[in-house]
Amino acid sequence: MDKIAISDCKLFFTQSLSSLYPPNEIESLFRWTISHVLGIPFSHTIAYKDIKITNTQEIDIKTIVKKLQQTQPIQYIFGETEFFGLSFHVNSDVLIPRPETEELVEWILADHKQESASKRILDIGTGSGCIAISLAKNVPTSRVTALDVSHNAIEVAKRNAHNHELTIQFIEKDILHLKNGDLNEQFDVIVSNPPYVCENEKSTINNHVLLHEPHLALFVPNDNPLQFYEAIALFAHTNLAINGAVYVEINYLFGKETQQLFHQYGFSTHLKKDIAGKDRMIKAWKN
Repeated sequence: MDKIAISDCKLFFTQSLSSLYPPNEIESLFRWTISHVLGIPFSHTIAYKDIKITNTQEIDIKTIVKKLQQTQPIQYIFGETEFFGLSFHVNSDVLIPRPETEELVEWILADHKQESASKRILDIGTGSGCIAISLAKNVPTSRVTALDVSHNAIEVAKRNAHNHELTIQFIEKDILHLKNGDLNEQFDVIVSNPPYVCENEKSTINNHVLLHEPHLALFVPNDNPLQFYEAIALFAHTNLAINGAVYVEINYLFGKETQQLFHQYGFSTHLKKDIAGKDRMIKAWKN
């Protein structure tokens, strides 16, 4: 069977997507596509100019291009993504994990790496389970509970926990409407990356996010942008263990306001910037 030069396929790939993506992103998308279609590690695609592909593989690449032209995220096309060095199944029922959220996990692990005692961890709004699973994998003595309002998201997270051979308690509940007794235990770590993008920010969001990722996990009302943080602070006021801490990812536009909200519930806070220099994470603890 004749082999096709990858350079010919790259030309088609670039021309087809040049109006939608910048050159550096096209390069990255092409390498991820090669990695997926050929079943080779992403790192091995750096020398892709020497690769030859079959007719079938060329058809597979062109099918992926059509989906990218529809602004479908490549992670949904492949049904997987990487987070904190682990592979996760993803689909349009869950947000695609972001690098900023890895920084939140790093912060938690850095704070607790010297402690040997088992940790009771609660992940609120677990989505794909990326935070809960990354923490369970890196703190194997921990007992992890993960909460989400979406049944479909819980199913995705359960699949990911199974794939990583982890036991995590998943609960299908809405943090905004928890009832007394729904989750009445103490936690050493409460972590959340809740919805925090205001409805009026939609015009700034790329179509591959706006048209495909779940709005339930993204957006909050313009007149109540901190509703999830208030629910988390209220829950933590009662359910955070002595010497415990809350870690949340935030909208950088409301850093100070989110801090003040936690202060109103009797917490001290530390506001931390992400790698891009934006206010992105808050740690809160009881005085």
